[in-house]
Amino acid sequence: MPIAVAIVEDNPDFRLGTSFILRSSKQCTVAGEYERAEELVDAFEDVSPEVVLMDIGLPGMSGIEATALLKRKYPRVQIIILSVFEDDDNVFQAICAGASGYVSKPVQPEKLLEAVEQAFSGGTPMSPQIARKVLEMFRLNVPPKKADYHLTAREQEVLELLVQGDDFKLIAEKLFLSNFTVRAHIRNIYDKLHVHSKSQAVSKALKERILS
Repeated sequence: MPIAVAIVEDNPDFRLGTSFILRSSKQCTVAGEYERAEELVDAFEDVSPEVVLMDIGLPGMSGIEATALLKRKYPRVQIIILSVFEDDDNVFQAICAGASGYVSKPVQPEKLLEAVEQAFSGGTPMSPQIARKVLEMFRLNVPPKKADYHLTAREQEVLELLVQGDDFKLIAEKLFLSNFTVRAHIRNIYDKLHVHSKSQAVSKALKERILS
């Protein structure tokens, strides 16, 4: 069965060209063509597209807003953003809204059909330049790995109590250690973390997820 594709595009020439590419293909059929996202939202249950080609800069509801709305109501639909906008903010918002892919305009006919098939099959079609942006955003936003400063089990216990706000005397009481031993552990912790005070040790432990 051909893949049912809906087109949301306010540029009539581009919408007509995209429709022609899909109709000329054996693997796709056009479920509907719309100038505004609201039109697709209203007609969605009647036309039941499996893949949506969505522009961003639309009159009324934006393509990103429409993507979020459609994915909430119809989570199985695959939405490919088809846009001239390649800035980080639009790419990030589209992905967060639930877009299955992001393809830059203009796009070659074979690449467009390939993107539709890929999205329908569960893939994530992206133009090379968009894929690079996504990887860069992931690299910049991914949480850092848990830092390892090779603290002993006892040193980790002492550091955890420091993070909780305990003073040296209270730590000694909780761990049944002498004040001298606690101070020795704390000196070792400072050396391993390359810090010189309790506040620096606590800050580093939290920032680098040493105890998480």
